[in-house]
Amino acid sequence: MNPGMNAGIDLSMKENPPQITAFPSSTVQKRVAAAVALGKSGNPSAILPLTQSLSDPHWKVRRESAQALGRLNDGDAVPALISALNDPEPEVRAAVIAALGRIRDRRATGALISCLKDADERVRIGAAGVLGKLGDPRAIEPLGALAQDPFSDVREAAENAVGRLMKKRNSAR
Repeated sequence: MNPGMNAGIDLSMKENPPQITAFPSSTVQKRVAAAVALGKSGNPSAILPLTQSLSDPHWKVRRESAQALGRLNDGDAVPALISALNDPEPEVRAAVIAALGRIRDRRATGALISCLKDADERVRIGAAGVLGKLGDPRAIEPLGALAQDPFSDVREAAENAVGRLMKKRNSAR
């Protein structure tokens, strides 16, 4: 049995994009299930429908779509994920940051640096962690600015990220 069929998608098609009948007009739960199934499919043709669902009206669908794109771990999703960092829902922004962390593409560095000023501490923590993994030295100074953050978890994440970046920079010499 095809695992995506209950969600209204046909993941058996290897050459054509999956059919996502669940996304346009069905319940939130079915659209969430479709995003999860697409992420588990490993099918690169799932990237387009998942990136389109980053603009779904419901935040849970957008969050699951971001997570699914992270599971697919394909750089083609990076531009759409960067755009999704402007989502009004902090849980979606945090999921997008986690997806970018799995993909590890330096094209996201500038947008992630902007996330260090996000109103939500979970977003700032996630952005700091991913910036530390990306290894781009442009992030050192903005991360250092988080030393004054009111949340100790944010300060700790920034400190750890700067430590990773400095270690990478020193080992490259």
